[in-house]
Amino acid sequence: MKREEAFLLVKEHIKTPNLLKHALAVEACMKELAKKFGEDVELWGLAGLLHDLDYEYTKDKPEEHGLVSAKMLEGKVDPEVIEAIKAHADKFPRTTPLAKALYSVDPLTGLIVASALMHPQKSLRALDVQFVLNRFKEKGFARGANREQIKSCEELGLSLEEFIGLCLKGMKEISDQLGL
Repeated sequence: MKREEAFLLVKEHIKTPNLLKHALAVEACMKELAKKFGEDVELWGLAGLLHDLDYEYTKDKPEEHGLVSAKMLEGKVDPEVIEAIKAHADKFPRTTPLAKALYSVDPLTGLIVASALMHPQKSLRALDVQFVLNRFKEKGFARGANREQIKSCEELGLSLEEFIGLCLKGMKEISDQLGL
């Protein structure tokens, strides 16, 4: 599956504008991480773009999240993408760098967006790593952004600062699409 086809599929199944922006943000982060590790940028981007394909169907059935996407994508994408999508939802072991990256990126994008929204300039471009790191340390800020899950970036050999920097770079590149 090529990116264009994947994006059409995402737009068909994700109607909530913020969820669509989340998919784009995760895609952008995953591409930056793929570049960093010398991995397949398109493959990692697809995993990010498609990771919540079933969310609107499974939001009230979390035990099915990731599994419905896996069925929808069977035979259309590399099996490693399907494994990573299931793993990000705790439905498959995180054994590959792709699965580990997707798991840690997912909540970080929310923390970065929340940081941008509370920044005086309300802009991704105004953010730096230290600003996001300071928000990370505030337990009451963006409570939905699971800090332990974000810190699992260390399984990839990345410090939290480096990880935030890579994701911030990716998200800044698509800031217009994200409306930030």
